Amino acid sequence: MADPVGFGTRITHIAARIPDRPALTFAPVGGPETVLTWADLESRANQTARLLAACGAGPGTRVIVALRNGPAHFLAAIGAWKVGAMVLPLKHSLPPREQAAFTELVGPVVVVADGWERPRGAALLGTAELDGAGDLESGALPPIVPRPGKAVASGGSTGRPKVIVDPRPWAHRPGHAPGVGAAHGFGAGQTQLVAGALYHNAPFCWAHLGLCEEHHLVLTDRFDPAHSVDLIERHRVQFLFMAPVMMQRVMRLPGIAERDMSSIQTLFHTAAPCPPWLKRAWIDRIGPERVIERFGASEAVGNTCITGGEWLTRPGSVGRGENTHIRILDADRRDVPTGTVGEIFTRPLHVTGPTYEYLGSPPATTTPDGYTSVGDMGRLDEDGYLYLADRLPDMINNGGVNVYPAEVEAAISEHPDVADVAVVGLPDEEYGRRVHAVVELAAGRELTEAELTAFCRERLASEKVPRSVEFRDRLPRDEAGKLRRRGLVPDIPVRSDP
Repeated sequence: MADPVGFGTRITHIAARIPDRPALTFAPVGGPETVLTWADLESRANQTARLLAACGAGPGTRVIVALRNGPAHFLAAIGAWKVGAMVLPLKHSLPPREQAAFTELVGPVVVVADGWERPRGAALLGTAELDGAGDLESGALPPIVPRPGKAVASGGSTGRPKVIVDPRPWAHRPGHAPGVGAAHGFGAGQTQLVAGALYHNAPFCWAHLGLCEEHHLVLTDRFDPAHSVDLIERHRVQFLFMAPVMMQRVMRLPGIAERDMSSIQTLFHTAAPCPPWLKRAWIDRIGPERVIERFGASEAVGNTCITGGEWLTRPGSVGRGENTHIRILDADRRDVPTGTVGEIFTRPLHVTGPTYEYLGSPPATTTPDGYTSVGDMGRLDEDGYLYLADRLPDMINNGGVNVYPAEVEAAISEHPDVADVAVVGLPDEEYGRRVHAVVELAAGRELTEAELTAFCRERLASEKVPRSVEFRDRLPRDEAGKLRRRGLVPDIPVRSDP
């Protein structure tokens, strides 16, 4: 097998072969489309690389990219890799306090962002400076494999900044399909829709892995369900990633049944539990083998995968381990019986050396024989298929009964008037925690607490039915569909009424 090729060098190789083909189409909501060919991407990324190098970027250094979705995000990341630096994508709209916390933790040599305060000890470049790099040399740079090349940020369960560094080479391996691979619908030369925020791991990685496989990326500035469907039709999109909340908003669009999504070869989803009704809707719409779900963590300590066809025989499962051993352990780190919920511990096969390094946090919980947990709960069936429950901090102990928010959310999301929902536990004098639902209604719809409670009673055991409901105009999800439940707990006094 050929030697690994750094991600930045891989762009050079592709541009030399297909310089005039489109590499990136930027299609903002409500704005005109612009196209970068492979030759454009290569020359501009080379100029950006030289600009970053002039500011101190190079092997072993760290570059923060905190830009909105757009071509500049790709130029900054690829440019950093071309000089051997590590890239950390961050949310562009972080408040100054969080900006300072991350830059202090990471120690970057360059921050690429608009509207940020200049970090101590680092250069600050904005899109204007990247645009101004057009006068620099645009020729190819010497080959280099960044190691490490990528990191992602996480608030963690504490809310304090945490960075997950991938210490492995950030490289393309010719002849080796990345990620889930061609067998699961990710192949060379596809058209890929990038509708998620690039500061999240899945959209960021799939987009750049796609470039290394000669994908034509169709990039939006933000997720809009109607716009995304327009782009699928217009560009005949073949591969796309969506979080379940994005999938739901597309499926609830008026007239969605008449839209042409026949080009889709793979809808890949992860990031959150997918309600069964929603999974079935997508399977019915595009076919079971085109719906792929994966469960794992940014720490790369193991993952599972399941096709829609497998899921139909085991509804609710996230699949079996993919080159991964899985154990379900109790609080005393003992294996639990098959079918019993416990903490999920995984160990990847054929991996030598660490797959992650934390900045700002101690290592994840690991057993003496190398199984690691990042706090997720679940159970295994007799054939080794994994079923998720919830993360330990999210589980609600309601009078001694464990209630998993994802199950309650899935039931509530079936209601046609509900656009989004999150379930949290509120303090209760009698029960310890009571189930509280925060609901976003679909546009123009009305629903009362009593009506929603009655709907839940038809689908859930009594202890899982929300004892209080709060309606909000919009749940505070980010562009990738992520939501921190701890930020939803309202200032409601403790009550003891049954």
